Amino acid sequence: MSDSIRITRDPTAPGPIVRGFAATGFRVGEIAYPALLLSPDWHEPWSPPPFEVLSPESVAALIDEAPEFLLLGTGANLRRAPAAFVAALEARGLGVEVMDSRAAARSWGVLRSEGRKICAALYPLDA
Repeated sequence: MSDSIRITRDPTAPGPIVRGFAATGFRVGEIAYPALLLSPDWHEPWSPPPFEVLSPESVAALIDEAPEFLLLGTGANLRRAPAAFVAALEARGLGVEVMDSRAAARSWGVLRSEGRKICAALYPLDA
């Protein structure tokens, strides 16, 4: 038996992972999306409403999957999520974690590598 240490990379969870940022948004695979919805099994471009009128219907496809919580990326800067939006999701038993979109995209990868069943809605980086 050797005293050497073997370093291995953490396994990547299945599903979409944000691999980086581009001038046009979030890079998943070879495509950059200005705004993005992410679930453990799928991702799609998102045309988000103005932030102050964000509603559960805006993220209905994510909510339907009954995740542990929603990561809400608020754009270039952290903003307080609309109170009515948070209250409506919490009434359905869904927590909301709010952060700027870059932080939310990075957190997505970490939490998914832990096997967490989460979802994310990411506003554009220039919002």
